[in-house]
Amino acid sequence: MKLQQLLSHYGIKENPFGQEDAQSDHVFKQHCIEGTHHPAWDKIYGSPSDPSTAVVFGEKGSGKTALRLQVVDHLKRYNETHPDKRIFVIEYDDFNPFLDCFRERMHGRRRKPERVLKNWRLWDHMDAILTLGTTGLVNRLLDEGTPQDDLADGIRRSHVDRLSRLQSRDLLLLAAFYDHSLTMSHKQRWNALRRRLRFSTWKAEIDRFIGLAVTLVLLFVWFSQESITDYNTWWIFKWWFWVMLLVAWAPFLWRQLGLMWTAYRVSREIRVIDHQPNMLRQILARFQRSELAGQPIPSRDRSDDRYELFNKLRSVLNQFGFQSIVVIVDRVDEPHVVNGSAERMRDLLWPMFDNKFLKQPGMGFKLLLPIEVSHYLNREDREFYERSRLDKQHLIPSLQWTGESLYDVANARIQAVSTSKNGKPVLKDLFEDSISEEELISTLSRLRVPRHLFKFMYRLLVEHCNKYTEHNPRWKIDRETLHATLALYQRDLEAFDRGMGTG
Repeated sequence: MKLQQLLSHYGIKENPFGQEDAQSDHVFKQHCIEGTHHPAWDKIYGSPSDPSTAVVFGEKGSGKTALRLQVVDHLKRYNETHPDKRIFVIEYDDFNPFLDCFRERMHGRRRKPERVLKNWRLWDHMDAILTLGTTGLVNRLLDEGTPQDDLADGIRRSHVDRLSRLQSRDLLLLAAFYDHSLTMSHKQRWNALRRRLRFSTWKAEIDRFIGLAVTLVLLFVWFSQESITDYNTWWIFKWWFWVMLLVAWAPFLWRQLGLMWTAYRVSREIRVIDHQPNMLRQILARFQRSELAGQPIPSRDRSDDRYELFNKLRSVLNQFGFQSIVVIVDRVDEPHVVNGSAERMRDLLWPMFDNKFLKQPGMGFKLLLPIEVSHYLNREDREFYERSRLDKQHLIPSLQWTGESLYDVANARIQAVSTSKNGKPVLKDLFEDSISEEELISTLSRLRVPRHLFKFMYRLLVEHCNKYTEHNPRWKIDRETLHATLALYQRDLEAFDRGMGTG
C-alpha cells in the first residue's frame, strides 16, 4: 500500500509530516505560519507597537526556528498596515562570519575553540548587531532595482531628502564603522551612500586645498627665482621655501595622522568584521573636524560608545518610518566554534544578559536559546541576576508542548494540505474508532516537541502502509501499530540521546 494512496483517500494532497525543519518546511511557511502558534506566543511576540524582550529556552525540535519565522512574518504584516510606525527587524542568527573574524584576532592558545569565546564581550555582540542593522539599511538605500519614487522596503526618496545634515552625518558615520558588504569595496560603497544622501564633503578638504595652493605659489616663486646668482640669497630663499611648505601642510598632515591612529584603534576594537585602517582613514577624512568632534567612536573596549551608536541608528530609522527595532537571536548552537557545546554557548550568550542592553528604549530582543544552556542559570551568583534582571525579560524556562497543543498542530497541518470538499479531515480520522481522541492526545504528549511529532507520524504512516497491499488497502491505523511504532520510536530516540548527548 502506498503512502500517497492512504493520504489521497482522506483528500490530503501531500504528506503533512514530511518535513522536520521549519526553515525548509513549505507546509508551515505557506499555511501554518500565521495561525498555528505555541501557547506562549502572546508572551513571546508581545505588542509590536511597543516591542519587549523575551528570553525563551527550548529543546531541539521545540519550534524555536518556527517562532523566529513567525515573528518575522507577523512583523512584516504589521509593517504593511502601519507604514509610518514600522518595525526594523534584525535577524541575528548567523554567527559564523563574526566568530570567524573574531577568532582570527586571537593568538596562541586563545585561538583554540574552547578558549575563543572566553574573550567574547558584550560590545562584540553590539558590534555584530550594529553591523547587521547598518548593512541592511544601506542595502535598502542603495537598491537600484526599485521604482523611481521608492527605495527598498517602503523607504521613500522623500524620506532621504528630509534627512538633516547631522542625521546624514550619523548614518554615514555608522556606515564608516559597520557597513560590511562583499559587493564592492568599503570606500566605494560609502561614497555611493554619500552621493545618495547628497552629503557634500568639500569643506573637509580645506586644509588640503590650502596646502596645494601654497605649494603652487611657492613653486611659481621657485622657478621665477632661478636667475638668482647670489649664493647666500639663494640658500636663504631655499630654507624659507621648505619651512613655508611644511607650515602649509602641517594641519593636513597632523589631521591625517590623528585619523590614522583613530582608524587603527577602531580596526583593533571592532573584532567581528575586518577594517583596513588606511581605507577607514580616507573615509573619516571626508567629515569636517567639527562633525567628528565629540562623536562616539568604537575605539575602546567598552560598551558606552556602542550605546550611543545604537541611539544614532534608531534616530535615523525613525526618519525612514521605523519606530523601533526588534533583534531576533537564534541558532546559537550551530556555529562551528560552538559546535553544540553547552559551555561554549554559555560563554557566547552570557555577556548579552545585561539589563541595560536588553531594555534599550525602542528596542526589543527575542532570544530563542537551546535548553541545554539554561542549566547554567541555576549556578550563577547574585551579581549575575542583578545585572541581567531575568525577572523582567519575559523569561520562558522551557518551550513545552502539551499533548493537546501537539494534537492541534497535527490537525492544522493535515487541514492545511487537504483538498476534501466534504469537511476537513482531522488526525482522529486516520485511526480506528476504538482509539479515542483522549488516547491520541495522551500518546502525543510523550513526544514532547513538534519535531518528534512529525518524525513519529511519518514513521507511523509508513509502517501502516507497509502492512497492507495496494489492492487490499486498509484506511484506519490500529492500536497495535500505534503503540508498537511509538515504543520503537522512543527506544531509538533514547539511544540517539545517549549517543549524541542531547536533550
